[in-house]
Amino acid sequence: MSITSKRLLIPLAGAAMLLTTGLLGVIPAAAAQGAPAASTAGLAAHATVTEIPNASYSDCRAGYACFYTGANGTGSMCAWPVADPDWTSGTYVCSWATTHNVFSVYNHGTNPNFTGVVHYLQTNYRSRIGCTPQGRQGNLAGTYQLRSHQWTTGHCG
Repeated sequence: MSITSKRLLIPLAGAAMLLTTGLLGVIPAAAAQGAPAASTAGLAAHATVTEIPNASYSDCRAGYACFYTGANGTGSMCAWPVADPDWTSGTYVCSWATTHNVFSVYNHGTNPNFTGVVHYLQTNYRSRIGCTPQGRQGNLAGTYQLRSHQWTTGHCG
């Protein structure tokens, strides 16, 4: 197989894996939330999460946890269909995580096995600062630069 052929197959295999895990296209319920990011870790050193400048709550896709730089789901948005232990240098990177605070969140999760999304001040799920129940949106009570989040099956609220 030539180098050109290999270069074409690798992106296609990566796209197939992303489609399977729900990072591209429709998100299967089983993989939508809390799925380990390890299945896509080998695709790139860093993948950018869904980022939208001048976003609104309506930009948050079903199955995603969306975080916004403005109040009431405004400003720039970073969105994940999976948990992320490090927003700044992990598998997924939110470009504004070190320069802007998070003011609002929308848990547009759809997996019935999860009750909420927990957000943390530090990487690796340390220094829990809040939890947003599934289907809820709103403003954070303080001024925070978040570094990680994960889906939870426990009490959220």
